[in-house]
Parts: sequence; structure tokens; C-alpha cells
Amino acid sequence: MFGPQVKQLVDLGTRLRLARLRRKYTAATVAARAGITRTTLGKMERGVPGTSLGAYVSVLRALGLHADIDAIARDDEMGRRLQDLELPEPRSRAPKTTTVLASVPPLKPDLRERAP
Repeated sequence: MFGPQVKQLVDLGTRLRLARLRRKYTAATVAARAGITRTTLGKMERGVPGTSLGAYVSVLRALGLHADIDAIARDDEMGRRLQDLELPEPRSRAPKTTTVLASVPPLKPDLRERAP
């Protein structure tokens, strides 16, 4: 694992620990509610890599922070940019239509052409 990834896990673990302490929950209580062991929760709070994403989701749910999960990768700005690059170029001319022509009234015959 690279340094920035480890730092992210450590920071996440710190935030989870602070959220637990603010709620005045013991580690045993959160672990039991999340369905994980106290040891696993301790590793998560220290940012140890290898903990499953499911364990993180369970802890967030136990802390009442499960709405935060929906924010992960919600706005995929780079993905949309890459997708937009593959879109076809806009057409240089307007598409042919017949509905516009049907609404135009017919031209009146020129009376001068009928003169003998």
C-alpha cells in the first residue's frame, strides 16, 4: 500500500473513533452492533489495511453515519469527462424534416403569367 492510501485509512479510523467517542459508545458496543469483533474495530480505528469494506459499512451504520456511504464516488467528474470525449461530434447541418414544409401555405399563382 502507498503512503497516501495508508494516511487515508488512518484518517478514516481517527474519524470513526472520534464519532464513537462523541456518542459515548464503548468499542465493545459498536463492535457488537456492527457484527464485528472488538479487535477488528480496533484495527479499523488505527487504519490498519486489510479490513473489509463491509466492516466499515457496518460500523458507519452502527454509528448512524450510513448516509455518508452514499457520498462515496457519487460525482464521477473524470468519468463523465472521459465519456464525453467519446461522444460523436455534433452534426454540421440540421436534420431533414417534412413537418415544417407542410405548415407553409402554397404560393398564389401569379396572375400576370395567365395574361394572353
